[in-house]
Amino acid sequence: MSREVRVRFCERAGVRFPRATRPPLPVLDPGRGRTKTGRLWVLVRDERPWGSAAPPAAFYLYSPDRKGEHAEELLGGCRGFLHADGYAGFGGLYQPEPGTGTARLAEVACWSHARRGLYEVHLATASPIAKEALERIADLFAIERELRGREPEARLEARRERSLPLLEELKGFLDASLARISGKGSLARAIRYALSRWEALTRFTTDGRLEMSNNAAERAIRPLALGRKNYLFAGSDAGGRRAAAVYTIVETAKMNGLDPEAYLADVLGRIADHPANRIDELLPWNWRAGRPPSTPERRADPATPAGPSRGTT
Repeated sequence: MSREVRVRFCERAGVRFPRATRPPLPVLDPGRGRTKTGRLWVLVRDERPWGSAAPPAAFYLYSPDRKGEHAEELLGGCRGFLHADGYAGFGGLYQPEPGTGTARLAEVACWSHARRGLYEVHLATASPIAKEALERIADLFAIERELRGREPEARLEARRERSLPLLEELKGFLDASLARISGKGSLARAIRYALSRWEALTRFTTDGRLEMSNNAAERAIRPLALGRKNYLFAGSDAGGRRAAAVYTIVETAKMNGLDPEAYLADVLGRIADHPANRIDELLPWNWRAGRPPSTPERRADPATPAGPSRGTT
């Protein structure tokens, strides 16, 4: 089932702007008297910030470790751009393919991750350099808030006119600051993190459909943190896979404005009799509550008053 979901998510749905992350999931490890660390890889499609009609969705994949091969399994079918952090396991996806000479995915780095190290330094040391860098980054995020929901062309034009000059000034400030401080300190590491990913961090200024951060994927992992407080750990690798399937359904339903409990209750009550070749009708963005699976939608009779209608999503 996981492969079919990935095919629908990436290949059939034409996903070109996925977002990915991979939070840990404690898993019971029999015989060792403790838990091991599995991973729930999260792939998010959310193109609403630039007005796309593509429905949002989240897909979770469990793995017993964090090896890069799982990144290939999760994202190998996607083409376009990938919003992600600096995880080295994604590196192979950014390399040119031998047959075409073109990379399957272009990296779009996350400014939320880039600012995190600077924020931690400022919190710990009140560094004026870190403070100024954070203020400059905040100005960039302020522009992005203004552009949310606008068409890609308008977003791109505004970024070229307003964001690019700020980015050039920020890079100059970081370069100059790095030359003045100890190269072994935490501030230098935070600055190098940003400078070493500068091309990927500024890629959002080349296409109005891209985002400045990977916050959509970060939001998709918040339920995992809450879940770990409730269930503490998965009972096995099979339990991790089942958790991934449940998170996929519930979070995608929520992203499409559905009540997950109502959605699951309705779908589970109908799916046994639902035609297999029409299973797409039960996806969260196509679902209509209470419609009989074999009955087409009935058009209202113009000669009679319309009664109360069912909510649709």
